[in-house]
Amino acid sequence: MNNKIRVAVMFGGKSGEHDVSLSSASSVIKSMDLEQYQILPIGITKDGEWKAGSLGLAMLSKHFTEEEYNQINEQIPEDFTQFNPLRVDQIDVVFPVLHGTYGEDGTMQGLLEIANLPYVGTGVLASAVGMDKVLSKKVFEQVGLPQCKYLHYLRTQFEKNEEYIINQIVSQLGFPCIVKPANMGSSVGISKAKNEEELVAALELAFQYDRKVVIEEFVPAHEVEVAVLGNDNPEASVPGEIISSSEEFYDYKAKYIDGKSIMKIPADLTEEVALQIRAMAIKAYQAIDCSGLSRVDFFIRKDTGEILINEINTMPGFTPYSMYAKLWENSGLSYSDLVTRLIELAFERHAEKSQLETKFEI
Repeated sequence: MNNKIRVAVMFGGKSGEHDVSLSSASSVIKSMDLEQYQILPIGITKDGEWKAGSLGLAMLSKHFTEEEYNQINEQIPEDFTQFNPLRVDQIDVVFPVLHGTYGEDGTMQGLLEIANLPYVGTGVLASAVGMDKVLSKKVFEQVGLPQCKYLHYLRTQFEKNEEYIINQIVSQLGFPCIVKPANMGSSVGISKAKNEEELVAALELAFQYDRKVVIEEFVPAHEVEVAVLGNDNPEASVPGEIISSSEEFYDYKAKYIDGKSIMKIPADLTEEVALQIRAMAIKAYQAIDCSGLSRVDFFIRKDTGEILINEINTMPGFTPYSMYAKLWENSGLSYSDLVTRLIELAFERHAEKSQLETKFEI
């Protein structure tokens, strides 16, 4: 009899962060004890096609040695050839290692809730709010977390009132400023604009990725990140600082391509500032009702030392070399133990929700 925990690991997706997801998922799978877990790969192509079992694993082939690949492939049931949310008897828990839209934004979480499956990470509402930079900023405002100045617009607003919007950005934020798609991660579609010409180009680029954009004042700052883990009683890791290889900002190239950015863990902070940032991270986590995990990013202004929250990532990059994992490693929790703890938290949250009444009779 198979007493292993059957873990469906989801990865890929239609997001601009598809390739990052493949790296994260491969690392998660490698860390899992095949004596304890039965891994059920579920890959989603860039076109949105679902590939389960051996077909899904094939999407990750370049991330494994031949021996690793064969070991994982051999334990996949032959009948696990497609994921059907109605066939919950095949799966015990889902680990959706999906970054960005259609995975980290509440859409996949909603499907898993309907299927009544335990899953790793934050729920529907927190995933959606955390993914949307405008909505999360508004929630952070409500709980008193300081932020840099920002504006936000829809594509239709920009197309109708381009001149007015440009003037508003220039007068209220000035140059340089940072332009971002509201619902995107890994610095995809983000630009730094130093004049009106660059601002228009940055807005047009951001609107290629989202119907809504956010524009922020540029803050010369140290970029500090904190990993949070837990459900109702979350814990925060030691803070770490990102020293970007880019002189402009921590962009996609600096994050994933040139390999020259430096993680300084723990960050060079006083104990008082470190404790303050950890407390702010938990406050942000609880403000949008996170569970499982998130990474919370901050700016510390170089001129005043003021701490500003930047954003929250509800499914951050998840390789052993990603900031989230490294922060916990330096806080005393290994990568494999971190994966195990996240699966435990998924079961805990599902058990709690299962106790709630879903019917009301008069």
